[in-house]
Amino acid sequence: MTGMTREQVVLVDDDGNRIGTADKATVHHRDTPLHLAFSAYVFNSRGEFLLTRRASTKRTWPNAWTNSCCGHPLPDEELPQAVARRLRDELGLSHTAIDPVLPTFRYRAQMSNGIIEHEVCPVYRVWSDDQPVPEPSEVSDTRWVPWDTFVTTVLNGELTISPWCHQQIAALSRLGPSPPDWRVASRNELPPAARNPTKTTPDTK
Repeated sequence: MTGMTREQVVLVDDDGNRIGTADKATVHHRDTPLHLAFSAYVFNSRGEFLLTRRASTKRTWPNAWTNSCCGHPLPDEELPQAVARRLRDELGLSHTAIDPVLPTFRYRAQMSNGIIEHEVCPVYRVWSDDQPVPEPSEVSDTRWVPWDTFVTTVLNGELTISPWCHQQIAALSRLGPSPPDWRVASRNELPPAARNPTKTTPDTK
C-alpha cells in the first residue's frame, strides 16, 4: 500500500544466523529462502489444545488444520513478542506464559503448486484460558481438543494437518505425554537470529 511500510521477514543461513530481510508478501514462492518463523501451541487449564484451521485466502496451505498459531518475527523483534503479537492479532488471545520447547525446529515443505515453506521455526508452548476470537483473514475455524487424542489422530493418520505441524507433533510427543511437564529450553538453545535479533554477523559462541 502506498505510504505504508511492508512487513519484513528475517532471512537466515544454514546455521541460523541473520543475513538480511525480505518482503513477507513476496518471500514465499518456488525457491523460498530460509527465514525465521515460530509455531505456537496454546493450552488451557483443562489440558486442552487449541487447534486452528487456516483461512482459505492464505498463500500457503489454505484451509489446512494446524497448530494454534504461526508467524514471523519482525526485524529486531524478540520471538516471544512476536508470538504474543500474532496470538492477539489472529485469535484475540492473551497469555500467562510463552515458553520455547523445540528451540531448533526447522523444516522445508512444498505444496502441490510448487510453493515452498522453508523456515527455522522454534516451537513455543503457550497457556491461555481465553476463548479465541479468530481474525477471518487468518483463521477460519478453531477447536479446543484433548491433547492426547489430537496426537493419536495425527500420528495414526486419521487427521490431516499442515506438514510442519505433523513434524512438530512427532517431536513434541518425544518430550512426553504431558505438556505441562515438557522441558523449557534456554535462550542459548535458540538459533542465533532469535537470540540476537539485531545481529547480522554470524554468532560464533
